[in-house]
Amino acid sequence: MTRHDGPPATQDPVSTWHDGRVTAPAPQTPHDPIPADGTTDKRDPALRTELLEAVLIGVAVTLTGVLLALTWLWLAPRVPLVSDGRAVYLKNSEGEQAIGADGTFALLGLGFGVVTAAAVFLFRRRGGMPLVAALALGSLLASVVGWRLGVWLGPGQDVVASAKAAGKGVVFDAPLKIAAKGVLLAWPLAAMVVHLCLTAAFGPRDPEPVPHWPTLEA
Repeated sequence: MTRHDGPPATQDPVSTWHDGRVTAPAPQTPHDPIPADGTTDKRDPALRTELLEAVLIGVAVTLTGVLLALTWLWLAPRVPLVSDGRAVYLKNSEGEQAIGADGTFALLGLGFGVVTAAAVFLFRRRGGMPLVAALALGSLLASVVGWRLGVWLGPGQDVVASAKAAGKGVVFDAPLKIAAKGVLLAWPLAAMVVHLCLTAAFGPRDPEPVPHWPTLEA
């Protein structure tokens, strides 16, 4: 008998001979087709659409802060001041108008949060992280817009100038302000909670997997 060392005369097309061992070739990964315009952008169009919708929602919610400012300016209680010609005093030292402005802003923020969350959910029931982030950020910015715009549209911030313009012994309104800045979070917190509840209760569900029952082979 003659012993033949080395690879066989014919090789398996799907394997190679190396050091006496048969190894399979590395799998080849097909190359992604190159678009006709020569670009290699592989971003998902659906993701771009979702990001664009999130940006539009964030801007729309932020602009709603103008309505908050006008409503707060209309409903917030005024703090009456009076001057004796030398100093400015509270007309009613036991009044609760100052904290009433904060409470009114917080209640309005909760209401706007519920409305905007419901509107965003009806606009796009599928939800998604970009949408939720846009709703949260837009709600916070809307609260800031409502606060600053309401203060700017309200009574003058220069109390001394307002007292001189009103005259001695004449009651005038104190500047509109927020003492507890935590009320700015009322809108975003309400929006997140309501949107989460709506998504959990009425959001789309993933399809149930089809049960697979094993079969007995003869």
